[in-house]
Amino acid sequence: MSWDQQGGNSGHAGGGGFGPPPPPAGGAYPPPPGGFPPPPPFGPPPMPAAPPAPREPADPLRAVAVGLLNLSGLGLGYLLTRRWIGLAVALIGTGAFLVSALPADPDGVSGGVLVTYLVFLVLTALHGGLRGLRTRLSFPPQAPLALLLGLVMLAVPAGAVVYYDGAKDDATQAMLLDRLDKADQLVQAAKAKPFESAKSDYSSALGSYQDLDSKHSGSKAAKQVPARMQTFYTAVGTPYDQKKYCDAIEPLKYLRTVPQHIDGKTLGSLAGWPDDRLATSLYECGMTEMTAPAADAATDTSKLGELLTTFPKSPQAAKVEPAIRADIDSTAKGLGGKDPCGTTLKLRTLGSNAADLPGDKAGVADALKADSKRVDGYVETGTYNCGLSQYKSGSFDEALTTMNDFTSKYPHNKNRPFALKVAIAAEIATKVPAAGKKLPTNSSGGSISITFTNDSPDAVQILYTGPVTGSFTLKGCSACSRYSSDSLAQSLACKDTGKHYAKRTLHLPTGTSYIMQKPLDDDDSATPIADTHQFRSGYIYTECAYVLESPFSF
Repeated sequence: MSWDQQGGNSGHAGGGGFGPPPPPAGGAYPPPPGGFPPPPPFGPPPMPAAPPAPREPADPLRAVAVGLLNLSGLGLGYLLTRRWIGLAVALIGTGAFLVSALPADPDGVSGGVLVTYLVFLVLTALHGGLRGLRTRLSFPPQAPLALLLGLVMLAVPAGAVVYYDGAKDDATQAMLLDRLDKADQLVQAAKAKPFESAKSDYSSALGSYQDLDSKHSGSKAAKQVPARMQTFYTAVGTPYDQKKYCDAIEPLKYLRTVPQHIDGKTLGSLAGWPDDRLATSLYECGMTEMTAPAADAATDTSKLGELLTTFPKSPQAAKVEPAIRADIDSTAKGLGGKDPCGTTLKLRTLGSNAADLPGDKAGVADALKADSKRVDGYVETGTYNCGLSQYKSGSFDEALTTMNDFTSKYPHNKNRPFALKVAIAAEIATKVPAAGKKLPTNSSGGSISITFTNDSPDAVQILYTGPVTGSFTLKGCSACSRYSSDSLAQSLACKDTGKHYAKRTLHLPTGTSYIMQKPLDDDDSATPIADTHQFRSGYIYTECAYVLESPFSF
């Protein structure tokens, strides 16, 4: 290399040299600052700076491709543009979403999580598209191919959605089948309990069946509900199958309410399943209660009444009146047996219950009333027989009450005169039990004369039994008064010739008689007394009735 200089300067041969640069025009160097000469230059002159690389031209198609690739959720747009941090963020975001979404459950992903993830995908797509606008792709080299790949990769989230929906549906089916199984377990457990205790379990199971049938009708569980309802009805109706008819009534009534909750198409013929069973239970239980002792039943005719009003045209309702009539007749045969009192009570119960039954709807009201009237005749006979039975067994208080009831209620009955005698003997026997060893006789009169005098201000009833039974009343003596002591009465009673005593002479046979004096004062403060008397022929007897300030005495 050579330098050629013009202007008379000689040149120097060689490949360059060391030294200061040529002086400026005028031939002299400017003085250095500070008066010091500049240092001599050393080394080659500095190289000029490289010009900046030109920017990649903007490619909108590539930007769209990168954004679509990021929408897959895998950060592929960042991968192809070598944005490693963006790729990591995209993968972490998708991973976090998968952790919250899987495994799939019937409720699915919460709305907040899903919206957050969708916003995240949109942001990664926008950010990736912005970065891909002027950044070359590592693969594929052409933007159209990247765009096609992005469209293909959109199948990943779409497929994930389809898969997730399927998994969610499977989880829902499993949940519904589990709910069905729990309802079945409730029914089986309730089957062994009394209905009142089991009712809440049955209602809970029924609620599950109803929910499955109405809200999840297309589910596998819902398709099994009709079969489960058959099991449900059978379980609730168990007492009927065990012939526990009174216990079966409430469960069967409950089953009649089920069509209010379960669709009729699901129930089918089960909707009417309880009716005949309930009618039978009402009949069987009702007939048992019809003949139960009054103290136990009170007596409850509600079961037969419900049958006659709820199922008036049923075969069971048609059996009610004939069954009651037959029961009355068969029961009446026991009036002459060992327990006429119990038989009479049962008949009285039957008659009262028959009269109370609502037979209008079933068309048996008149027949039931006729049955009740027939019972009245049986009860009349039974009351008399009951009084005799009580007397013979020594239950004199009960016999007295029964015979008094009979004589007052049936004044025209042919047995009334003898019932009066039994009542007299029973009353005396309450004080002197020996008076009731034998039934009274219908004899009257005798050879022994007994004169009764009443030295009392109160009327006195004289009752006697033995060979002859009867009673009479002596009026009170207006001039008489009560005695302060028995010794005073013994010396003065019935001996005042100036007083007008009420008297009556009675003729009785010889032998043992039992006599009671019963004061009839208004306040019932005096106490009846009874005694045993042996009457012998050849004697004339007198009896004086008086009243002490304390108990009444002869």
